[in-house]
Order: sequence, then structure tokens, then C-alpha cells
Amino acid sequence: MIRKALLLKLFQAACMQRWNDKLRPADLYELDKQGHKMIIAYFVGKFEENRKGFNWVEIIEGGIFELLQRIVLTDLKPPILYRIKEDAQKYRELNEWVCTQLEPYIQPFSNDFWKRFKDYLFDTEDGLNRRILAAAHFYATGWEFGILEHANPRGYEMDEIRRKLDDQQERYYDLRGIQQLALHSKYKQFIDLCGELRFQIRWSHVYRMPKTSVMGHQLFVAIISYLLSLHIDACFRRLINNYFTGLFHDLPEVMTKDISSPIKGAVPGLGGLIVDIEKDLMEREVYSLLPKKWRRQVKFFTENEFTDVVTIEGKRQEVTSQQIVDSYNEDHYEPRDGTLVKAADDLAAFIEASVGIDNGSSSQELVEAKVQKRDEYKGVKIGNLDLSAIYADFD
Repeated sequence: MIRKALLLKLFQAACMQRWNDKLRPADLYELDKQGHKMIIAYFVGKFEENRKGFNWVEIIEGGIFELLQRIVLTDLKPPILYRIKEDAQKYRELNEWVCTQLEPYIQPFSNDFWKRFKDYLFDTEDGLNRRILAAAHFYATGWEFGILEHANPRGYEMDEIRRKLDDQQERYYDLRGIQQLALHSKYKQFIDLCGELRFQIRWSHVYRMPKTSVMGHQLFVAIISYLLSLHIDACFRRLINNYFTGLFHDLPEVMTKDISSPIKGAVPGLGGLIVDIEKDLMEREVYSLLPKKWRRQVKFFTENEFTDVVTIEGKRQEVTSQQIVDSYNEDHYEPRDGTLVKAADDLAAFIEASVGIDNGSSSQELVEAKVQKRDEYKGVKIGNLDLSAIYADFD
């Protein structure tokens, strides 16, 4: 079972400030950067899907493993870490230390997942999936640096950092997705638009530390969805669909911002109208920035995202979560557990509220949200996953 300790360790990335030795017009956090990186990895990966060795699960897990490593090595500036990487023995010893720090968090969740984490850290081969993640990493870092350049036009190291980032990005021009980003402004606009979710703060009217952005929340939900899916032995496509539904489920908020439930319910029918407005804006402003053949899949991740769906004879059909467990847990059905993604979304909100309270917020709204989410999942199971046991771990 996924435990409180691992969830809080992952959420720690919401507190990790980036570029904190530079003047920043906005705070930049590790969880947000990693979320943006994984959206870029999705974009780049879509152009590479048919290449030998490509594997979405390896990309997803690689992103999680790299985040966990970064959480432990937060005090190492990237240039220092890259210098250490040049010494293979020292880098191996550093990763051995990383493993000792993370074993109490990862190993209780899954021995297999723990083994894959260690294998990933000590594998030195630069395969296709790692290259996609690395390309996404440097593109997201360069995106951030573009913001810093405006605030530090003559700052120390700025020219040198830009030169190094450009050199790094050039190493990945063999990837078609990186080429397309350079050639087509609308693709770059899609990445830029997604990046705006880094500046939209959840619970913005409530004092809460750490503040979490919509982007950071999306990544947290995606990771929780993936880990819960592993727990219930989800098939390959189910793992992928659940993860990317979590990663994109709040993308429409880039058009409408985070509208609270009380406002949606203030007037009869207002919630439905807002959904219709979202769909219209997404069609005109967001989906149009993507290749046509991808749009159906991205809509799948962003519209009716909390429904349980399978594909039968080429047509998507709504089913129940239990039906997926019993009859459709096979790749050719393209299953997606909307119920599980909703559970991950609620668990992420519960943790955001809980940590905010622990860090000194006395907001009644946070207290009510925490109690509501915990009570909502009493006795609730998805397959062999006891959701109430996860909440009980926090008690």
C-alpha cells in the first residue's frame, strides 16, 4: 500500500525553490518544473512512439525516479551535480547514498518498484526514453531561464548559463519533437500555455504553506494515480492512461482558472455552463495548437476525466471501476480508471490541506476540506485497494 511517508516525501518538492540565487519575478518550484517537464516529455514522446525501444511506462517511471533523486539532492546546484556525474565512481557512490535516504519511503510500497528505482539510478545507458526525459528537462529549464533573463539582463553568470543551456538543447535535435518545437510556433505556444499553470495558485484565497500551483497539483495527482494503479496491477495501457489523465486533468483551468465548487453550485445549471465554456475555449485556444491526430487523446485526458472508460470495437464506452477490474484490465480495451484518478485528485487535495494546517494555517476551509475528503473515502475500495487505509495512515 502507498504510505503517508512516501506521499509526503513526494510533496516535499512543492517546497523546493529553484534558481534561489537569482532575482526572480515569480517563485519557481521543483514540483512545478517537473510537471512542466512531463508535459513536454509527452509532447516529445508522441513524435517518437513508433521508434524501437520507446516505452511510455519507462518515461513515466523515469520522471518519478528523477524527481525523487532531485528531492534528496536539492542542495546540489545543477552545475555541481553535472561535474560530479563526470566522475563515474563518485556519481555511483552519491546515488548509493541517495538510495539509503529513500529506501524507507519506496521499499515498503513495492519491492519491484524499489528495484526499478535502483536500476534506473545506476544504469548508464543513454537510451531513447532517457533522452526524451533529458530533452524535456532542458527545455523546461530553458523556459524558466527565459523568465529570469528579463529580471537579470546583466546578472552574474547569465550569459554563461544561456550558452550552456543552448548547448545542452542542441544535443537533442535528433528528436523530432524538439525539432518541431523549434520549427512551429503553435507547438511552442502550447508548451508556453501549459507553463502558465505554474503561476495559477490553488486555494489562492486561503493562507497556506506551501502554496501549490495547478501545474504542481497535476503532477502530484498523476504520480499518485500511477502508484495506485501499480497497486491494483493495472495493465500497461491502464497505467499510461491513468497517469496522463492525472497530468492533464486540470488543463482547462489555463482558460478559466480554478473556479471553486461553491461558485459552480451558486446558481442552478452554472456548473454545466462552465463546463461548456471550458470545452469551447479548449477547442479554439488549446487543442488547435496540437497536431490533429493527437487531439482526441488529449481530450480524453481533459474531458469527463473522472469517468471509467474502455474501448470496445473502436468505440469508447463508460463502465464501472469494478467492471474494469473484473473484465477489462487488458491493453486492447484501453482502460482508464476515472474513479481512481478522482481518488488521487482528492487525496492530493487532502494532503495539501493537511500540510497547510500542520504548517500553521488556521483556515476553517482547510479543516473542512481535510475532514470531508477523509470521511468521503471511509470503506471505499477499488479492486484490492483500500482507500480508507491510506487516509487512516495520516491519522
